[in-house]
Amino acid sequence: MVKRINVYETFIEGAKQGFQVAVTIIPYLVAMLVAISVLRSSGILEWITQGIGSFFHMLGVNTDFVPALPTALMRPLSGAAGRGMMISTMTQYGPDSFVGRLSCVFQGTADSTFYIAALYFGSVGINKIRYAVPAALIADLAAIVTAILVSYIFFAH
Repeated sequence: MVKRINVYETFIEGAKQGFQVAVTIIPYLVAMLVAISVLRSSGILEWITQGIGSFFHMLGVNTDFVPALPTALMRPLSGAAGRGMMISTMTQYGPDSFVGRLSCVFQGTADSTFYIAALYFGSVGINKIRYAVPAALIADLAAIVTAILVSYIFFAH
């Protein structure tokens, strides 16, 4: 009122800009959805999980955490994909199992790194993201390792 700004017109201008941003990010979102679908449908995710399980088995490490890894691997791509993997894991192993609980912890600890990068950097046209994605992936890895260790402390029998 003091600056005599028409709130309705300002709101409409902001809504127009918001719609333009939404149109701009659609290709990035479609690319992410296609990548997630390819990972799930092609069997690459299971292949990666089995490889990680074999590696830790050779080291003599308890591999009870391996069936929950698809949630941890999908979470950096998309929160919805990670949630889908978490629900699938809980359906297969039970929500009160170690794997089900660990999957839930994975869902809450890591962030949807690539989705955020595609959405936010893509919407404002930033092409050179430099260290943002590697730093975020290192943080996701630290979250995954911490989730495994904490889950063994609290949930392992």
